Amino acid sequence: MKRLLRLLQWLLKAAVFFTLFAFALNNQQETRVNFFFGTFWSAPTVLVVLSAFSLGVMVGVLGMVPRWWRHRRSLRMNPLDKTEPTPAPETPHGT
Repeated sequence: MKRLLRLLQWLLKAAVFFTLFAFALNNQQETRVNFFFGTFWSAPTVLVVLSAFSLGVMVGVLGMVPRWWRHRRSLRMNPLDKTEPTPAPETPHGT
């Protein structure tokens, strides 16, 4: 069963790779990206898409860095106890 799952994972990865590879082969036309003041960049479409994706990932990671630092600092200030939790107080069962 475990071998079958590994084979299916490998086949899924191969399918994604070949799909992206076919996308890259089909989008080799020259694309012009216009910037401000009449400047532009000409490159194949697949490079433009890859650049936009990479720029989005970088902006997302840089946007998360302050939260990661705050989280690490709060964990450093208040480390999690590795001891057993304290038992809950017992409720009286009387009348």
